[in-house]
Amino acid sequence: MSAESTPEPGIPGEAGTTGGDDRGPRRRHRKQRSRRKGLLVTAWTAAGVVVLGGTGAGYLYFKLNGNIKSVDIDQALGTDRPTKIDNGSENILVLGSDSRSGSNKKLGGGTDDGSARSDTAMIIHVYEGHKRASVVSLPRDTLIDRPACTDTQGVEHDAANGVMFNSAYTTGGAACAVKTVESISGIRMDHYLEVDFAGFEKLIDELGGVEVTTTKAIDDPDSHLKLKAGTHTLNGEQALGLVRTRHGVGDGSDLGRIQLQQAFIKALVTQVEHVGIFTSPKKLYNLADTATKAVTTDSDLGTVNSLMSFANGLKGIGASKMHMVTMPVRYDPANPNRVVVLKSKAEQVWTALRNDRPIPASATTGTATGEAKGVVTSS
Repeated sequence: MSAESTPEPGIPGEAGTTGGDDRGPRRRHRKQRSRRKGLLVTAWTAAGVVVLGGTGAGYLYFKLNGNIKSVDIDQALGTDRPTKIDNGSENILVLGSDSRSGSNKKLGGGTDDGSARSDTAMIIHVYEGHKRASVVSLPRDTLIDRPACTDTQGVEHDAANGVMFNSAYTTGGAACAVKTVESISGIRMDHYLEVDFAGFEKLIDELGGVEVTTTKAIDDPDSHLKLKAGTHTLNGEQALGLVRTRHGVGDGSDLGRIQLQQAFIKALVTQVEHVGIFTSPKKLYNLADTATKAVTTDSDLGTVNSLMSFANGLKGIGASKMHMVTMPVRYDPANPNRVVVLKSKAEQVWTALRNDRPIPASATTGTATGEAKGVVTSS
């Protein structure tokens, strides 16, 4: 059954609205500095910007094309994957990467050791007809059983039980992250988009900032963000601080940070819809240049033309048509700094997406939330 003949996903108050009162134990402040980088949002925006920047030819086209990095996920994973659903819907895994090299060193607050981490992950399900989407955030602190996988360099990595979700990317990069998500969900990822947080900061600045309203003051020394309650136009540095913050809002958990990210995504999508970039060819090109430098894609999206075609299929999905939830989890009784999957509720999410249906409200009722909902809203 197509999404057109079912209740429309993505409308606040309809099927899939996050709720629940299972707050779980309050998380303890970690001694280790938080390195959460909510960059997944940029991939969605970058794809749209590439469409706008794809009007040039010759040198400009080849320069933009040369900016894009791609990885051959299909070659690495082979045929042992969930069945591809061929009804026009798409599933995209979007990761925010935290590289410790180059310009990311300063932003990450770490050493230039060349390593990389995945600190944010989302599955974007675009429904048949490409009018609406559901977005499922995957908490990086979720304890999972990681499957064996082969990375894009052909190196094999053993399976591991009871490890954090983001260890998949750290262990085997993009291919192992995709393999793990497909193992958890039983859903084939049609595409992969990765965004580094140095590019995220630049892109927000190129867009002229993003306007949000905070209903409470935020003061988080870990993410270097200090905002009074009220309306703000965030520059790139402040936006990065917002999507990184966790100790300044809610219960101080990764789940609360995800709620801030989801609110910021909607504000960013709204900003892109209304930004006046067509009046300035230079601004148009600068946005496209920044966006293409910020992303790593699967090989099917590894050219400007491919990204243009892909983004054309998404540009009609505005903020009001995006339904955002977090994978159903509860706090781990043995360690309040970790969460574990609520399998029966999570299966409701995966079943809905596999069948191109709205996520039911029952899937996210009574799950851990992080208590930061409503702290940030679109202005």
